[in-house]
Amino acid sequence: MMTDILPLLPVLIPVIAGIVMLFTGRRNVYLQRVIASVTGLILVILSIVTIIYIAGSGMAVTHVGNWNAPYGISLVIDMLAALLLFGTAMVTFTVVVFSFQSIGVARERYFYYPMVMFMITGVNGAFVTGDIFNMFVFFEVFLLASYVLITIGGTKIQLQEGFKYYLVNVISSNFFVLAVAYLYVSVGSLNMADIHQKLSAFEGDAAILTIIAAVMLFVFATKAGLFPFYFWLPGSYFAPPIPIMALFGVLLTKVGVYAIARTYSLFFTDNIGFTHQMLLFLAVLTIVMGSIGALAYTDMKKIIIYNILIAIGVITAGYAMMDEAGTIGATYYLIHDIIIKAGLFFLIGFIIYRTGESDISRLGGLIKIHPVVGWTFFIAALGIAGVPPLSGFYGKLFITESLIDNGYVISAIIVLLSSLVVLYSVMRIFISVFWGESMDFSKLKPISYDKLLFSSFVMIALVVILGFGADIFYPVFESAAQSLYDPASYSGYLLEVE
Repeated sequence: MMTDILPLLPVLIPVIAGIVMLFTGRRNVYLQRVIASVTGLILVILSIVTIIYIAGSGMAVTHVGNWNAPYGISLVIDMLAALLLFGTAMVTFTVVVFSFQSIGVARERYFYYPMVMFMITGVNGAFVTGDIFNMFVFFEVFLLASYVLITIGGTKIQLQEGFKYYLVNVISSNFFVLAVAYLYVSVGSLNMADIHQKLSAFEGDAAILTIIAAVMLFVFATKAGLFPFYFWLPGSYFAPPIPIMALFGVLLTKVGVYAIARTYSLFFTDNIGFTHQMLLFLAVLTIVMGSIGALAYTDMKKIIIYNILIAIGVITAGYAMMDEAGTIGATYYLIHDIIIKAGLFFLIGFIIYRTGESDISRLGGLIKIHPVVGWTFFIAALGIAGVPPLSGFYGKLFITESLIDNGYVISAIIVLLSSLVVLYSVMRIFISVFWGESMDFSKLKPISYDKLLFSSFVMIALVVILGFGADIFYPVFESAAQSLYDPASYSGYLLEVE
């Protein structure tokens, strides 16, 4: 097979941009803004081209150094990875634009934009790698950048939560290495497609695979924020400014979910009575705990952070079924949640930067001076709750159908009830902030906010497009889900290697 450059570009473009920005110097903030925004736009265009290419060709594979799999390093883009690259690119571009008027020059001068690019390098690498060890490597790449981002600015709460964030991720990374080592000893390969084929005829001790599945679940559940490993997430994601919070909450949690879906579909298919039911059990508990948190707080940031946990639980519940309906629904909801959460973070960020407040009890009446923002927030609230015909509805519909078909009726009811919790928690923000008793408008900060609203409107518009165009986009999501419920379609590229 000829080497294809397409899988290399999502990794090379941001890392090159980050290195170039490092050499521009601390004081040349404007040039860093230009490079970062152009890079984000290039990644968006590249991701769209990639989706079109994958729709026509099925898969793009690069064997680095022309060392064929399973002996060399492979980068693989199927439709699932292509969609995630698109979501990541949209978040990157809009976060960078949002940062122009929100992150502050002090943080920008300490290489904020290069760190964003390096983090995206790791995120994209985790999505496209076909090698389980290199998934660990790319995890470390985006974690190293995230350590800088979570503490950049040096506020007390950032340093406190940053240390906890660092400690948790270092421990989970050590377990990741341990799981990879045991997997290599068991099957003699690190290529994920090759591991799938070898495990299909595995005659060794099945107990060791169950142990590896449990260790990997601990690692990826910690990254994703699944119960009970989410304890660090609300505080750590609350500490940094809104753009960094959006990057972490929207992207880093999704890398953990993707890793669970990819490894559990390829590796752990023999003892699903334990591994996948355990996954579903944790997913349901995550939904419950996220719902409690979303109802308990009046701080807008905390409400959305706990809504992240609810979404992670819903997506994981769909992937735990590993059937066609469950994986289609989970994939649809995964992409939907990336977009809608980013849009909500941007809208909340605008409110916070405009008013200086994040507690909804201290806000009110903003619909009088920002009606467009208010009604955009209303659309976002309907979208995140899954109200038809917006995009969140279709993902939950398929997930619920899968849960009922597989006999998990109680789990399906919890998923449906979580929609009501999400709707109530976000509508509470809408009613209090925009329709409550008017606050003192003279205290509003005279900030520039055109770029803040640009990022918000772009992401909410995507949610509307994704919902109303569900029939058009369905074949794309069906193709993306196929590599999970039919893993042989993912590992088939090995047959083309001479």
